[in-house]
Amino acid sequence: MLKKLSLLLLFVGLISTSYAQIKTPQPSPAAKMEQVVGLTDVSVEYSRPAMRGRTIFGDLVPYGEVWRTGANANTKITFGDNVTIDGQELKKGTYAIFTIPNETSWDVIFYSDSNNWGAPQKWDESKVAAKTTAKVEEMPMSIESFTLTFDDVKTGSAVLGMLWENVYVGVTFEVPTDKITSKSIETVMAGPSGNDYFQAASYYHTEGKDLKQALAWMKKATAGDNPPFWYLRRMSLIQADLGDKAGAIATAKKSLESAMKANNADYVKMNKESIAKWQK
Repeated sequence: MLKKLSLLLLFVGLISTSYAQIKTPQPSPAAKMEQVVGLTDVSVEYSRPAMRGRTIFGDLVPYGEVWRTGANANTKITFGDNVTIDGQELKKGTYAIFTIPNETSWDVIFYSDSNNWGAPQKWDESKVAAKTTAKVEEMPMSIESFTLTFDDVKTGSAVLGMLWENVYVGVTFEVPTDKITSKSIETVMAGPSGNDYFQAASYYHTEGKDLKQALAWMKKATAGDNPPFWYLRRMSLIQADLGDKAGAIATAKKSLESAMKANNADYVKMNKESIAKWQK
């Protein structure tokens, strides 16, 4: 019995060893960076190849050819809002960054299909969401690993920097901070919306708080033309709980009429039942 058990343990040990995996560092490790520019979230995912004694631009990365701008899977940039690059609007979303390096300038391309591994086998010009040219700046030192940066971060713009060997290339992108902020200011300064009043009144009613305040809010929520039938339904319930059955019935009838026009069977049924109950 002991012999069989020993053989079994040895067999299990051999299986475990055969499935063990050796972990080694990647030659081009993955990296991710995030930055808020103004009010816009921007993130980049890429891999970082190293020089390792090689000549990079004009050799490992040929001039005049499309480069994946890194290693392994596509380098990807994600914008949380629409942005502008060299006068071209780029819709919010994720893009692959391709480049065509040359000695004095790079073409930088934002490509809508970000699921390739390297440059697409078949280039589709219709997927070029934006394209710009950026000047090459010589660095006073060598950058061993390919590096992306967010530089010159301001409230309305930032620069996507690309560094490797002794080269720096920067692409400016503009974010809609002023547009977002101005809209926020206008919304807040205009005061609460009908939905704000409705939500506040609903909370007070559900939680059994100040029903007179809830009714005051509902009157503001329903002050315009053709208020939603669910607003009117909530208002009728608050009126009934305050003891104003006549007012509740009148409001419920308006809700019923509106719900019938909208073919909402649930609210038609609820209003009819409440009206019958309050009329007793």
